[in-house]
Amino acid sequence: MAFNNGSYNSSHASGNHAERQLDPQQPIIAIMPLKSVPFDSTPRPHMNIPASIINHPAMVFLPSHSNEEDLERVLGATSHGVAVTGSAALGKVGHPIGSIDISESNDTYLFRVALPGVARDSNTFSWYVEPNGKIFIKGITTTGEKKVLKHGMVFEMLTQNLCPPGEFSISFQLPGLIDSEGVNAVFGTDGIFEGVVKKMRPQTIY
Repeated sequence: MAFNNGSYNSSHASGNHAERQLDPQQPIIAIMPLKSVPFDSTPRPHMNIPASIINHPAMVFLPSHSNEEDLERVLGATSHGVAVTGSAALGKVGHPIGSIDISESNDTYLFRVALPGVARDSNTFSWYVEPNGKIFIKGITTTGEKKVLKHGMVFEMLTQNLCPPGEFSISFQLPGLIDSEGVNAVFGTDGIFEGVVKKMRPQTIY
C-alpha cells in the first residue's frame, strides 16, 4: 500500500497496476498496517486470571444466536463443561433450589418452589403458611456429596455444582391474606413443590 500527499492510493483501484500513474514529485511512503503481527496458528495463551479465582466456578456467555459449532468449541476447551440451551437457558443462572414462581386467579394463589435434591421424607421436610400469606419451608438437601454409593459402586465426584448436603429453610410472602382452611400442596417427584392457597374473602360490612 502507499500514501501519496496524505491520500491513500490502492494499487488495485484502477484494476491494472501497470497503467497506474503517480506524480513523480511526490514521494511514496510504504507503511505497514498498525499493530500488524504475523499470523500464528498455535493456541493463544490463557488470560491472566488472578490466582485467587483459578479453579473456581466460572460462566461463559455466548451470543444469543450461537450455533452448535460455538457450543462444541466452548465445551471442548473445558474439563467438565456444561451447555444449557432452549428453555433451560432462559432461567436465572445459579443453584436452582429456592427458585420461586407465584401466580394468582380471582380467589386463589398458586406458588411453585424448585427443590431439586431435597429429601421428600415427611420426617425431614415440612412447611406451613401464616394467615398473612407468609410461606415457610424446611428440609434437607441430599446432593453435593464428594462420593456417591450407587449400585454397589463408589463414584468420585468430578464436579460439585449442586447444593451441598445439609439443612435449609426458605420463606417468602404471598401478595395478600389467605384462608388457612383452603391450603393444599404437593411435593412432586420432579423436585417441584407446588401449593394452592385460597385468598381471604373480603368481609362484608353491613
